[in-house]
Amino acid sequence: MAIALRLSRGGAKKRPYYRIVAADNRAPRDGKYLEQIGTYNPLLAKDDEKRVTLNEDRARYWLGVGAQPSDRVLRFLDAAGILERAARNNPNKAEPGEKAKERAEEKAEKLKEAEEAKKAAEEEAAEAKKAAAEAAENEATGSVKTEETAEAVADAVTTEDGDTAEDKAAIAEQTAEAGVPSGSDEGAAEDKAEDKAEG
Repeated sequence: MAIALRLSRGGAKKRPYYRIVAADNRAPRDGKYLEQIGTYNPLLAKDDEKRVTLNEDRARYWLGVGAQPSDRVLRFLDAAGILERAARNNPNKAEPGEKAKERAEEKAEKLKEAEEAKKAAEEEAAEAKKAAAEAAENEATGSVKTEETAEAVADAVTTEDGDTAEDKAAIAEQTAEAGVPSGSDEGAAEDKAEDKAEG
């Protein structure tokens, strides 16, 4: 007969209370047992002395005759210093399953696509802003250029006599230096003489 040291549940719904028992391996969890060697009350605080009570002598006896403790009872025995529990290491325990990995990959892809779309939108906005600034600058420089060309055209426009404004200015300077009245002054003098003759 294989003997196990395990927990047998008692108490009420949502208020568990466990007996630490030595029982036949084939018996039901809460069924007939050979001997009760302690109690476990998970509702008490972890630092409470009455949370786990254990008859160490009887526990050693049952271990001596070949009883196999369950994992939880082995933890209690290790805490009491009766039997050492080897540390377990399961590196894959916290690793997510295949479907969880697939969901994580899909989520990462969606985030990457959203970031790329956002970046593209920002670049388009920057290009549009730059184009608008260039258009405004072109309009400003275009108005200055049109003013300059208008002045150049006005300077180059010929007068009725066929001389440009620059030529007229040069002729006026020369006549002023020589003391000779310009052609326009002569024409004005002739007009005055004709008016006097008529009068």
